[in-house]
Amino acid sequence: MSNGFGFSFPNDGNDRDDRDGDDNGADNQGGQNPFDAFGFGGMGGGPGGAGGLGDMLNQFGQMLSGMGSSMNSQEGAGPVNFEVAERIARQQIGRTEAVRPSDATAVEESVRLAELWLGDATSLPVSDGKVEAWNPEDWVTGTMPMWKRLVTPVAKQMSQAQLDAMPEEIREAVGPMLQMMDQFSGMNYGMQLGHALGELAKQSLTGTDFGLPVAPEGHTAVLPANATGAAKELDMPGQEVLVYISAREAARQRLFRHVPWLVERLVSSVEEYAAGLQIDTSHIEEHLRGMNLESGDPMAMQEAMQNMQNMDLSPRISSRNAGAVSRLETLLALVEGWTEQVVTEALGERIPSTAALTEAWRRRRATGGSAEQAFAKVVGIEFNAPKVGEAAELWRRATVAVGVDRRDQVWDHPDFLPTAEHLDNPADFIDSLLDDAPDDKFNEEMAKLEEMMRREGENRGDDSDEKKNRGDDDGSEDGTEL
Repeated sequence: MSNGFGFSFPNDGNDRDDRDGDDNGADNQGGQNPFDAFGFGGMGGGPGGAGGLGDMLNQFGQMLSGMGSSMNSQEGAGPVNFEVAERIARQQIGRTEAVRPSDATAVEESVRLAELWLGDATSLPVSDGKVEAWNPEDWVTGTMPMWKRLVTPVAKQMSQAQLDAMPEEIREAVGPMLQMMDQFSGMNYGMQLGHALGELAKQSLTGTDFGLPVAPEGHTAVLPANATGAAKELDMPGQEVLVYISAREAARQRLFRHVPWLVERLVSSVEEYAAGLQIDTSHIEEHLRGMNLESGDPMAMQEAMQNMQNMDLSPRISSRNAGAVSRLETLLALVEGWTEQVVTEALGERIPSTAALTEAWRRRRATGGSAEQAFAKVVGIEFNAPKVGEAAELWRRATVAVGVDRRDQVWDHPDFLPTAEHLDNPADFIDSLLDDAPDDKFNEEMAKLEEMMRREGENRGDDSDEKKNRGDDDGSEDGTEL
C-alpha cells in the first residue's frame, strides 16, 4: 500500500527478487540483515538468496575492485569516503532520464504561481533563488555538500567512540593497522551512506523535503518526475500536486533566505548531537556468546551463520546530548509546521486538493519509509519530527490571534520561537504574543493623542493670535476716541 507521497517506489525492477525473499524468509527482516548496508540483501542459500557466504564474499571482492583509487583520494580521506558514497548512490538510482524542457518549464511556472499566492499568506519576501528542475542524479549532486556537513561530525565521533570501546590490549595489537582500518571504516560508512542517499534521491520531491536545507543556498529545487509518480499514487491532478510541492519548497526557501540564523542553528544541533555520541555493542556481544563459535563444529558454524541473518548486528547509537536531539526535532517541527500553515492559507481556496495533499504529506512524515530509516540507521538521526501537526496548529492559532505580520516576526530571533513545551501547550505562547499586542496598541494610541494635542495646540495658537490682533485693533480705535 502506498504511504503518502510514495515511499513505496519500485526498486529498479527488482520486485520479483523482493517477493522471493519474502516467500522464502531469506530477506524479509526489514533491513536487519547485517549485510544489507553493504548491498548483500539475500545471502541465504534459498532461491532468493545469493548462494551463501562464498558468493557474498565474491560480490564484496567485485565491489572493492576499482575502489583502490577511491580509498587514497582526497574524497576518500576522513571518517566517510564520500566518493564511494556518491558512486553507490548513483548505482542505487540506476539509469535516469534528463529533465525534459517541458518539465523544467512546468516547475518554473508552478514556483512562480506559488510565490504569487504565498505573498498573501506571509510577510517574508520571495527568496529570489534560482528555480531548478532536478532528476534524482541532480539531487545527489546538489545535496552532497550539505550531507557532508551533516554526516561528517557524526561519523567522526562514531569512529572515535568505536575506538574508545575497544579493550586496551586490542588497540595495542592493531595499532600499526589503525590507518588501514580507518580507511576501510570510511569506505564502509560511505557505502551505507550511498545506499541511503540513493533511496532518498528516488523518493525526494524537493531540495528540502524534511525541513533540512540540503539543497544549495539560493536554489529552489523540485523533482518533476518524482512529483508525477506521487500524483499517480495519490490519483490527483499532476498540475495541482506540482504546484503544492512547489509552494512548500518556495515557503521553506523564504525561511532559509530571510531568517539568517536558521540554517546554522539546524547544523549546529546536529554537530552538538554528534559530540555526545555513544555506541552500545552489548547486544552484539550477547548474540556472539550464544553462538558457541569456539566449538569448531562446521555444522554449528553454518547454523550460526544462518542465524546471523535474523539478527540486528548494528551498534545501538545514542547521544549524551539528548537536548540537542530535542532542539533539532522542535526546530524541524516549527519549520514544517509554519510551511504547512502558510501553504494551506495560500492555496486552500485556490487548489481543491490542498487539504488532501496536506494530509498525504502528514502521512508521509508520520509513516516514514525505508529510505529515511536507512539514513537514520547511518547517522543515528531521524527526520521524522514527531510534532509537526502540533506546530502547524500553533502557527494557525498565532495567525488568528495576532495576524500574519506579528506571527512572522517571531522568526526574527531564536529566543522568540516557541519551545517544545509550547507545542504541547500553545496557549502560553499565544498569550505571550497577545501580551505584546497591547503595548503596540498603546504606542499607536499615544502617537494619535500626541498628534491631536499638537494640532489642538496649533489651533489654540492661531486663536490667540487672532484675538490679539483683534484686541490691538480695538485698542487703537479706543485710543483715537479718547
